[in-house]
Amino acid sequence: MNTVGRIASINVSNGGVPKRPVEEGTVGWLGLTNDAQADTEHHGGPERALCLYSLERIRSLQAEGHPIFPGAIGENITVEGLDWETVRPGVRLRLGDEVVIRITRYTTPCTTIRPFFAGGDYGRVSQKRYPGWARVYAGVVRPGRIRVGDRVTVLQEGEQVS
Repeated sequence: MNTVGRIASINVSNGGVPKRPVEEGTVGWLGLTNDAQADTEHHGGPERALCLYSLERIRSLQAEGHPIFPGAIGENITVEGLDWETVRPGVRLRLGDEVVIRITRYTTPCTTIRPFFAGGDYGRVSQKRYPGWARVYAGVVRPGRIRVGDRVTVLQEGEQVS
């Protein structure tokens, strides 16, 4: 089980998808500065401050013929090198030296990401249909700055955040 990875991409938008890459960002209690959601009923807020996805999953989806890329389906942070099945609700991650987040839930795919899937099969990232392939939402435990290339570490249960 790989519990250390890195931030492969940080993605923001003025609302909607795709989100575009930036080199660094400030994570506050409600997510990344300079990022917005078009549908605040279903996205954003303290329990959905950040959306994360796996670069390895994106590459596998590309190999299946889907025109997906980092940020295309709305994730703010694309991680690389983690065992994605271990990134599940309740798990805490340290992003870089400052930021700590807690995974709150799996996302539910919506029609806005349809263009990034062959045949419009956006359900390909549904946790119910394809366990281990969903994006995840996270709440912020400790805000701070992050940069592309920063280390991502799965914190052990009970590990204190200093």
